[in-house]
Amino acid sequence: MVFDSAVTQLRYAAGILRGRMNPAMLSRIADDVVATVAEFGAPGEDSALLPGQGAAADPEAAAAMLVRNLRRTAAYATAHTAYYQQVLAASGIDASSLDPQTWARVPVTPKAALRGMPSMFVSSRSAPVVLATTTGTTGTPTRVWFSAGEVDALVAINTLALCITEKLRPEHVMAHTSSSRGTMALLSVNEAVRRIGAGFLQIGTIEPALALERLAAPLDLPRKAAQPTHLNGAASYLAALVEAAEQGGWQAADFGLLSVQSGGEILTEALTERIREVFGVERISSNYMATEIAPVGAGRCSQGHLHFPSEFGHVELLDPVTLQPAEPGGLATVVATPFSFFRECTVLLRYVTADLVRLPVEAPTCEMAGITASSDILGRYDGPVSLAAPARSVLEVLEGDRGVPLPARYCLVDTAAGPLLHVVVRHNNAAALSRLEERAARLAPRLAGIVLHDDAEDLPSVVPVRADLRERSFERGGRHTEPIGVGV
Repeated sequence: MVFDSAVTQLRYAAGILRGRMNPAMLSRIADDVVATVAEFGAPGEDSALLPGQGAAADPEAAAAMLVRNLRRTAAYATAHTAYYQQVLAASGIDASSLDPQTWARVPVTPKAALRGMPSMFVSSRSAPVVLATTTGTTGTPTRVWFSAGEVDALVAINTLALCITEKLRPEHVMAHTSSSRGTMALLSVNEAVRRIGAGFLQIGTIEPALALERLAAPLDLPRKAAQPTHLNGAASYLAALVEAAEQGGWQAADFGLLSVQSGGEILTEALTERIREVFGVERISSNYMATEIAPVGAGRCSQGHLHFPSEFGHVELLDPVTLQPAEPGGLATVVATPFSFFRECTVLLRYVTADLVRLPVEAPTCEMAGITASSDILGRYDGPVSLAAPARSVLEVLEGDRGVPLPARYCLVDTAAGPLLHVVVRHNNAAALSRLEERAARLAPRLAGIVLHDDAEDLPSVVPVRADLRERSFERGGRHTEPIGVGV
């Protein structure tokens, strides 16, 4: 088994170097890892099986591989998608002559173009099988088609991550609280859990009180843990669970969770600490990936940087206003090009995600040094306010204050004096305002002021979060410590 797995990994690595990804090969690696872990135990989280964790490639070989991948991807997009046939032809770009120095000649792809004309990005050579949509919390949902091979590759990547990083085992049960509108996440995580042999419990974004019931209820299943052991959900819904647990008197001992994973939204240090208190769990993680650019993403190092491995695509960190390379220490937006051997269906070149990060001032010295690095996601670029007070900074202030109901409801209004923060609080009084002003004094740049509200409907504008994608249930609240009987 170990020898077969090693041969498979070598063949996969060779495929990456040649620019020919084989989903079946990646799936075989994932299956081999699951079997090997079951027999010999888990490798460390720095395992070379995870993207970006392998030994550093020879710089000349890595540079040559990048040139090949960029040219191959641009040529594929030009030959087989209506959008890039027009855009690259109009720009007079010869895909065969591109390299990292001339890559900036390729026009960036704005999110609005994909939202407005999704079929123009679908390759004429592909066989679409799954339409994945984004949740739409930041605007019109974006639609992205995936082929069967792409789905298989994403499942394999999720299997490796859950098995190695999250230590998911056959006796565990994953509770998935993300909205069913997140098609690709639901599909790929569900199948990854199945391949590991663990249990999968789709809770969805139901009323938080009901979700807590599900998480605390005994499962009474053979060869499975007594309660769900792993929890997956968007940060805002996890915040809603924390709020319901704190207000409802739940204790950490009521749950059996070992791990919590968050994705799709900003998970702050303040919320992480409250999740740890409520559920009594130490392993809480949040990585970066977006539906449009999957499998391009980023993971965290021990020093807290996000690192963008180069196996799956080319990532540029550009100034959000000028779309030129950002300076060290400056704000940047993530611009991604998934390589065509991973993304053969919906093809994207230089896609502007609008996700904001900050570049390190100095080169990182962490275990992933040498891989493109940034700060954690700070927010989204929506204009001058988002640059002045990124969402992460504001959320750290609000989610650390027990007087602010979770998920935090707020908005920023641009004024001549700077951003003005409007926020919903439990008790609209001078003490609450003073407390928030003291916490917000650490923000840079400073806020122009804070305005308190009793109700989210009184805010000047609504900032939707994924927890708002509420799915209705016929269940009623009330703690159940015993199975519900069936009437005769």
